[in-house]
Amino acid sequence: MNRQQLIEQIKQKRSFLCVGLDPDLGKMPAGLGGDLLAFNKAIIDATAQHAIAFKPNLAFYEVQGVQGYKAFEDTVAYIRANYPDVMIIADAKRGDIGNTSKMYAKSFFETLNVDALTVAPYMGEDSVTPFLGYPDKWVVLLALTSNKGSQDFQHIAAADGGDELFETVIKKSQQWGDASNMMYVTGATQAPLFTRIRQLAPSHFLLVPGVGAQGGSLEQVAKYGFNSDCGLIVNSSRGIIHASSGDDFAQVAGQKAADLHAQMQKLLADYGIFS
Repeated sequence: MNRQQLIEQIKQKRSFLCVGLDPDLGKMPAGLGGDLLAFNKAIIDATAQHAIAFKPNLAFYEVQGVQGYKAFEDTVAYIRANYPDVMIIADAKRGDIGNTSKMYAKSFFETLNVDALTVAPYMGEDSVTPFLGYPDKWVVLLALTSNKGSQDFQHIAAADGGDELFETVIKKSQQWGDASNMMYVTGATQAPLFTRIRQLAPSHFLLVPGVGAQGGSLEQVAKYGFNSDCGLIVNSSRGIIHASSGDDFAQVAGQKAADLHAQMQKLLADYGIFS
């Protein structure tokens, strides 16, 4: 999916919702017997009209070994076959020495054919650039995350009192990719800092976790993160997919997605985006 196709999806649906497909066996309806694919299909069908992206997190599949990884593969194939205009973001946080990253890139962008992959930047340029050689594919680089531990490293300032580490990551990485193939993970719980991020990366899309269960505010994210193309992909995972653990789980998930969609439509209108 290229940048213009992504923007068109947001414009057509008046939504910037990403549904995180992070199925927790302990929260799934007992009647499914732990069937990740059946759970995902029901969630996808119930929320696809509201979402411009789905983001399966590999950890929730790898925990079941081969069976779980097969469910991940089948989930990607199901989205491709039934909702081909919806972006698929693999949340795997890869990134290693160049040759290893090359294999990771081949795995996700060729074998699995996802649209985007979360990548950790800690090992620098040669660990990231192998992912950037694929047309219409995206690197989603970790920049400013929503977890408490983000304070440990991401806010360390340079010795001369200059940029914090997350700002250095954003600045430096723009020498490797651009707004057509690179996004940044920026946590909703740190929304006021999006002002600084927008000064550094005014045109890039931001993938924003942390709205809902983690306490982030959608209104704050929009206030500080919008650009003229929207520029945001806001993820909600357990707040949607595990809103109910009963037999009505898909119906409830669909309603939760619809509620967020309605809020997003209003925000886009309030800020005059795509008017």
